[in-house]
Amino acid sequence: MLKLHNMYKIYQTDEVETIALNGVNLEIAQGDFVAIMGPSGCGKSTLLNIIGMLDNPSEGDYFFFDENIAGYNESQRAEIRKQNIGFIFQSFNLIEELTVAENIELALLYHNMPSAERKKRVNSVMDRMGIAHRANHMPGQLSGGQQQRVAVARAVVGDQPLILADEPTGNLDSVHGQEVMELLRSLNKEGTTIVMVTHSPAHADYAHRRVNLFDGHIVTENTRAA
Repeated sequence: MLKLHNMYKIYQTDEVETIALNGVNLEIAQGDFVAIMGPSGCGKSTLLNIIGMLDNPSEGDYFFFDENIAGYNESQRAEIRKQNIGFIFQSFNLIEELTVAENIELALLYHNMPSAERKKRVNSVMDRMGIAHRANHMPGQLSGGQQQRVAVARAVVGDQPLILADEPTGNLDSVHGQEVMELLRSLNKEGTTIVMVTHSPAHADYAHRRVNLFDGHIVTENTRAA
């Protein structure tokens, strides 16, 4: 599905040069579930942002379905991103003024989809995530676990093949965190490719592969036995 080759990301000011990614090579196959781990400041979020086409590398190649997109501008990346990638964030990123159903439907507004089809998809994904009974609730009326379920529903409602999750359980207690991880594992079993940044070794164990970063390098990579 995607391949990063000799990837660098360098942030430069007048006085300081920071190398966030330092020669990263990484391949992720369709249907994979990869956990990215490492200490704060090691480049995890930078790597996820580049995979998610929210940022461009300073050097290196990024092949997405065999297309090298490393030099694409924002509008080119956005077009590919909206068709292929869903995002799940630690802070949920729900809009407080919208209902659960409206928050989920928001992800479909860029797809030139008729209103009836959008409603059908939203209702289907709410059933799938077990939140249909919360359709008309506001985010502030939900528990943290329920809010993250809404965020997962928003990420998958467009049937994107790749989900990027940035510390998806970071704001949840252990019970709700495990619920979200079971949800991600279920999505992966259905064929969705998942790349997740996490600090939790227990949650990383849900993944097929664990990639460990340190100072912008991949220092170890482990594949879980079947």
